[in-house]
Amino acid sequence: MQLERRLKRRHFLVLMGMTLVWMGLITRLWWIQIGAPHRFTKRNIDLVKNAVKQRQQSIVLHSGRGDIRDRNGYAFTGEEHRALILFPLARGTLAGTDGLSRLSAIVSQPVERLAEVMEKAKAPLLLRKEDGKLIVLSERQAEQINALDIPGVVALAVTERYRPDEVAKHVIGFINQNPNLVESLYPEEWASGKMNADSTIGASGLERSFDRFLQGVEPSILSYYVDGQGKPLRGLDIRYSKQENEYYPLALTTTLDVHIQRSMEQIADEVGLKQGSIVVLDAQTGDIRSMVSRPTFDQTKVDVRGDDWKNRAVKQLPPGSIFKTVVAAAALAEGLVSPTERFTCTGEYGKYHFSCWKKEGHGSVTMDEAYAQSCNIAFAQIANRVGGEKLEEYAKRLGLSEQVGHATAHLFKLDGFRQIEGEDRGAIFAQGVSRRDEGVLIQTAIGQRDVRVTPLQAANMVVSILRGGQPAQVRVVNEIAYRNGQTFHRFPMQVLPVQGIDYVTASKLRKMMRKVVTEGTGQLLGSAPWEVAGKTGTAQTGGANQSQNHLWFIGYAPYDEPQYALCVVAENQPSWGGNQATELFRRAIDALSGQTAQSSQPRAGNSQE
Repeated sequence: MQLERRLKRRHFLVLMGMTLVWMGLITRLWWIQIGAPHRFTKRNIDLVKNAVKQRQQSIVLHSGRGDIRDRNGYAFTGEEHRALILFPLARGTLAGTDGLSRLSAIVSQPVERLAEVMEKAKAPLLLRKEDGKLIVLSERQAEQINALDIPGVVALAVTERYRPDEVAKHVIGFINQNPNLVESLYPEEWASGKMNADSTIGASGLERSFDRFLQGVEPSILSYYVDGQGKPLRGLDIRYSKQENEYYPLALTTTLDVHIQRSMEQIADEVGLKQGSIVVLDAQTGDIRSMVSRPTFDQTKVDVRGDDWKNRAVKQLPPGSIFKTVVAAAALAEGLVSPTERFTCTGEYGKYHFSCWKKEGHGSVTMDEAYAQSCNIAFAQIANRVGGEKLEEYAKRLGLSEQVGHATAHLFKLDGFRQIEGEDRGAIFAQGVSRRDEGVLIQTAIGQRDVRVTPLQAANMVVSILRGGQPAQVRVVNEIAYRNGQTFHRFPMQVLPVQGIDYVTASKLRKMMRKVVTEGTGQLLGSAPWEVAGKTGTAQTGGANQSQNHLWFIGYAPYDEPQYALCVVAENQPSWGGNQATELFRRAIDALSGQTAQSSQPRAGNSQE
């Protein structure tokens, strides 16, 4: 009897356990099927949508995001073209027919190449040339292709957001699908289910900083529904979802000039700039006309673990002797030194192992001569008079310790909105370092030790000097507009919330910068088509390889009537050979002067008889 009771109890426990398991499974299935099919798990996975995807082949014809344009309306984020779209299911429908040869005749591509493309296709694709560029179809070609009525072969208008040969990639940035990024940037939308793991958002550049504005409507998608063998389901085979909205998505009008941007990138590649940047600002407004960063990257295949996609123009670096501009500004403004006062350079400072780049020394030089010749010893002596506190103060006055990109305190639902994503602040002294330590001070005077400046800050400092001493914020976006062209929001010009330098000091600095080119370290620019003023800089990288330097050149042109302010940086350059930064600057001035001359010529057909 006892054994029987034990057996019954065991059976009861087993049955009870199985019942609980089945109840758990049934509850789980209910939750999957009915309870949360559109917001499954913390990642808000849409199970219904994913189930449909398993029998669906789709291609995005338009991302649904707003365009990013240059100041004259050129779209960096693509333009609409007719293209041939091929679905893998077409392999079965083309087999045993002359469809491929007829298609070949229309698009002027070899049958063998079309067959190879179809054979390798694992997902729907656009027909491209060997170099990756899209094969653009005429309206007649598109009509002829569609008249063939081949399932999986269709010609439609498509808009590629990123073209392989496009410029300004670091400024524009890229988009991707990153659930963690979506959740962190859009917690409210994530919690409400409006955004999920499949949501595409801006990951860098303007795509990220203006993401809330560029996100507008659902993407336009062409889809084929297929059976288990990949054949089209008749009656449900093709779906084309296209969003039409008069106002959305919004578009950005940037301050960039695509012609200047393209020429600056061409120059960077011709000179062989492997790592560095070029910044071109409008001398009057301070707006960004061009911003180049190298190395470049593919916006459609981004390795986020690397650094190639980061905009080096807004990342801080030791500036070297361009920082002597700050030392000179402080000394002149405070009345501590006159431009004609003389200093003696023997090549050595006498202590701290501090020396001048010219081993034999510059001899007796005035302050403006020392600036032109970039004399370390003279500027160490000047910095001692100025003091660390004043150096830090004047660096701030010239915008070198602030983020200089345009900021808006409250932009709709966004607080502390900044146009330029990933911009560094810059620094003069490290935290806890004494401003009165002479060894620290003289290294700071030549832009070494703890001094860090971004190329954008350096270019903006030049504009500040040109406008009489007051630094302003730098715009890269001028306007957000509705799809119909009406203004949604316009960004006004704004000064930085700092006290600048006085007009007289700024005027003296401009003359000293001109002397750099006429008598100093920038004489290679003497033959430029415009009169140039500027300052060279060579900074030790601070890394393990002490034979490499960051080469800088900041300046503006033309000297009498400035149009552009520039900063060029060639990073990690050998300490021997030609100065790549000066060469880049010279070519940039050549290009800018040529474009200005071309744009000022009267157009044919405009003359009056």
